[in-house]
Formats: sequence, C-alpha cells, structure tokens
Amino acid sequence: MTATQQQDLQLQRRLQQDSIQLGGRTIYLNPFLYWRRFDSNTDRWLREPGQLTEDQITANRCRFYPEVDWSQLDDQQIAVRDGAVEMFLKSLELISTFHPELGSGQLLEVERKMTITKKRAFERWVDKALRRRSREETREHRRFERTRFWRAWREWIVLDTTQKALVPMVMLMVLCGFAGWSMGMRQSVCPTLSLPSGQTGIR
Repeated sequence: MTATQQQDLQLQRRLQQDSIQLGGRTIYLNPFLYWRRFDSNTDRWLREPGQLTEDQITANRCRFYPEVDWSQLDDQQIAVRDGAVEMFLKSLELISTFHPELGSGQLLEVERKMTITKKRAFERWVDKALRRRSREETREHRRFERTRFWRAWREWIVLDTTQKALVPMVMLMVLCGFAGWSMGMRQSVCPTLSLPSGQTGIR
C-alpha cells in the first residue's frame, strides 16, 4: 500500500468517526467541520470553554458520563469533563441548527455515536484550551502586577513628602561619594613611602 493510499484510508476512517449517515445525509459529529458556516461570534462561542452556565453543564453530566463517579475526580479532571459536556451540548446545538430536518430519534442517534467517538477528542481539546487560558491569565496577571508596581513607584516619587525625604538622602550620598573620591585622589597623589629596613635606623 502506497503512502497516498494509507493517507486516504486514514482520512476515510477519521471521516467515519466524525460523521454519521442519516436519511441519505452526512451529519458531521465534529463541530469544527462546520467552521465555514460560522461567524466570528459562533466560532468564539464554540472554542472558548465556559460559555454555558454551570447549571446546564451539571444537569447533563450523567447524560454524557453515566459511568463516572464525579465525587472521585480532582478539580482538573472535573474541569476537563465539564468542558467536554459543554462541547457535547454546543455540538448538538450546532447540528440541530444546521440540520433542522432531523427528528428527535435521529438526534438521539447522533448523540449516541458522538458520545462514543468524540468523548476523548473533546477532553483533549478542552484540556489544551484550559491550559492555554491558564498561561494567558498568568501572563496577564504578571503584566498587571508590573504595571501596578511602576504606577505606584511613579506616584510615590512625585509626592511632596517623598521629595523632601529624598533630597537630604541624595545630598548625603553625593557628599559621601565626593569624600570617598577625595580620599582616593589624596592617596594617589601622595603615596606613602616605605623605606628599606636598612634606612630606618632600626638594627
């Protein structure tokens, strides 16, 4: 089998996982395959976790994860699976919007196959999205802290009390620096002579 044939076979398998045939129509289970029909708001709504309410997600946990004991999960695992539940709900809403001809039984069939084939993919997508958001929030927090520090520093510098306290301090530093420079110059101009022991008169 050639490399091209292998790629075609992999593409066919992927399309089989990402779609379902209903009534002679191909229904895509992967919501991102509808991207050409998105506007910017829909694209952002789909890609960013946290667009649905917590009540909506909590009410549908057992619908898509009947096998999971949520009390045994840590915070990160809960966040990832909640994000996957959100992706399921968003995907089904998009499918029903782009395929209004589908009946309730057909939508249930879509949901069943989606739950089997897209669960891990949604979890990986959500995990990456949450990590990316965490990095962005960390960078934004650091930038905010730097900005706040320099703003506070500038505000402190221009205070009258600060300037009154800084002037004597600066003058003292200048005087100390000048005194040290003067002593250094004096030692370099008048070096101390050390006579040989034979000329000191000490036997």
